[in-house]
Amino acid sequence: MRFSYGKIRRAAAAVMFGLVALTPPTALAQTWPTTLAQAEKLEADDALLLTPFYATPPSLAATKPGALLRQEAFRLYALPPGVRAVRILYHSLNATGGDVATSAVVLIPPGEAPKGGWPIIAWAHGTSGVARQCAPSLMKDVYYGEEGLFPMVRAGYAVVATDYHGLGTEGPHQYVNKIAQAQDVVFSIPAARAAVAALGERWVVDGHSQGGTAAWGVAEMEHDRHDAGYLGAVAVAPASRLDEVLTAPAAAESFYLDYIAWGISARTLSFKPADMLGGRPLASYADLSTKGCFYYAYATFLGDTTPPTLTPGWERTDGAKRFFADTAIGFAPIGGPLLVIAGDADQTVPIAAVHATVAVACARRAALEFRIYPGLDHDPTMDKSTPDQLAWIADRFAGRPAADVCKAPSG
Repeated sequence: MRFSYGKIRRAAAAVMFGLVALTPPTALAQTWPTTLAQAEKLEADDALLLTPFYATPPSLAATKPGALLRQEAFRLYALPPGVRAVRILYHSLNATGGDVATSAVVLIPPGEAPKGGWPIIAWAHGTSGVARQCAPSLMKDVYYGEEGLFPMVRAGYAVVATDYHGLGTEGPHQYVNKIAQAQDVVFSIPAARAAVAALGERWVVDGHSQGGTAAWGVAEMEHDRHDAGYLGAVAVAPASRLDEVLTAPAAAESFYLDYIAWGISARTLSFKPADMLGGRPLASYADLSTKGCFYYAYATFLGDTTPPTLTPGWERTDGAKRFFADTAIGFAPIGGPLLVIAGDADQTVPIAAVHATVAVACARRAALEFRIYPGLDHDPTMDKSTPDQLAWIADRFAGRPAADVCKAPSG
């Protein structure tokens, strides 16, 4: 989300944490569409058929959150050699505590499980879209592919990759809602264990962007839940401080405004797109929320240099206030260690917002480590930090103590 951070940038400039700065290799090369037609082809080439597997079963109401509703072995993904996939449908909760069906895919490493079962990474993905067909489990590469996801499986972890409810499954996707997405992650774990007996008890959560916020949300939930086997969280480029940063979005990424308007209306049904959007974002809202996914949305605004129109006072509506409250991270206590990662050249989640969020969390005595990757934008930060994420995760499974920069001396 490329926004102007105003006072957040100025406030964060003075904050020093004794942070770890890591210099990675060359940035990730990624194919970006240059036309809407190319975006449509990229998404069509990666798409899988939405089947009745994703329909909400009548049994939902009779089960509890975390219950497995349905499962199927699935062989049409383009996975590393020997990796197996099992799709699951399970009982989760939305941001208001309502019962929802959520889909996920469990990726299982080759070979026999180690003693105690496969260690688990609960994976929380970044923005894929808001339409039903934008579920990562409906994509041949499970959306992230070699960008962190497949390396996790190669490292010997079973990956439980939630789609978030409303992606794949029926009902609106509560876009970038920390509460909703964190619950989808937490409840995916018992459901995955019910489907795949070889999974172990111990797990961590790892997420990028929208998923980075979800991972931080899981850490907050675990302060009170104390789930057996939970070992910690990795939040990469977590969407941060949205209540302060939605001031001057770049025209080329106006599609994020459509997604946010969708997320607000999914949480507060009385909120309408026109309560927030005007001009081209409002005109594109129906297409972006139904026809395509991330590439389609990105390409829709290519070449548009017109500043996006926002309805004056939209941020003071009840829907917006609820959305900002649900999305806030850094203010609540956390359970277990937390690794926060950011690229200092990130144009989607600028590092100033992450700085400010870490400052708030440290002031509230959170136990976290903050690592900055010089020169890296949003997706390269996820890609190039993957070995360090996996090293941190391995330390959690090995029982080694986690670093805590909030206790480090100022530098």
